[in-house]
Amino acid sequence: MNIVTNWLKIVIAAGCGVTLANLLQLDFSISAGVIAILTIQPTKKETINTALGRLYAFVIAMGIAGISFGVWGFTYLAFFIYLIPYILICQIFGWYSAMGMNSVLISHFITVGNMEQKAVLNEVLIFFIGVGTGIIANLHLRKRVKTIERLMDETDRQIVTILSRMSRRILQADIYDNNGQCFRELKEQMELAKEVAEANYNNQFRTHDIYDMEYLTMREKQCLVLYEMYKTIRQLETTPRTAQALSLFLAQMAQVFQRGNNGREMMREFLELDLYMKSQPLPVERGEFEDRARLFALMRYIEEFIRIKMEFVDRFS
Repeated sequence: MNIVTNWLKIVIAAGCGVTLANLLQLDFSISAGVIAILTIQPTKKETINTALGRLYAFVIAMGIAGISFGVWGFTYLAFFIYLIPYILICQIFGWYSAMGMNSVLISHFITVGNMEQKAVLNEVLIFFIGVGTGIIANLHLRKRVKTIERLMDETDRQIVTILSRMSRRILQADIYDNNGQCFRELKEQMELAKEVAEANYNNQFRTHDIYDMEYLTMREKQCLVLYEMYKTIRQLETTPRTAQALSLFLAQMAQVFQRGNNGREMMREFLELDLYMKSQPLPVERGEFEDRARLFALMRYIEEFIRIKMEFVDRFS
């Protein structure tokens, strides 16, 4: 998110919280603005989950405070005794962000010297105003469709480039090798895409909309197989007679590699190529024999690469 936009959102939310608390003539109105600031998280779901956790913690804090102040009076000793079980409960349930915020609200009872209905209502309203304005501030967050589409397309383009280079490397042992730099760049690109996909997922309330995240997971699996293909091709020292057919197949894969390709036609052609490869006579020379074995291993990786896409398409068809 743009830094300026985020800055304005937080400032406006805090201002609205304080203003609303002042309009209702609540004590400690500044606390409503602080709570609004603490409520705003990077995504909608994080904001909602944080708010719910703080609500549960707030209810428990009020209960413990009522007992502690009722027994030991509105003293610092009572507040310290309240903290002992409250901090423990928050740590057990993971409500770390609620410990300080809710304890500040509880400390207001020491200032007013009572927990009568008016004082309790004041803190309840302060809490809900702060949390409410924080949640409303994040309602504008939407799925960044264009961004994730661009990142996924760029990821696919990098895979196409690697497939094309592999196609040429099978026939040319001396072709330029970037020592895996392309895979490091691909990994960085994919991690960026996954971050955006996760943020998109957390900025929508339709929990079943997981296509982008699953798509990138599928590509990630393919990239692991792709790296094994790369390592196998790097070991080739000769150009077996079957290398030409396999090189053409990889080039064809690169041409049709796209999001809408379900992989079925590619698998059909692969099986035909597999039969052809197995039908060829075994080489006589040791070097070519070893490279034929490597090409056979490469075929198995290619089959897995295609099957990963087919299984993904079957899930989301």
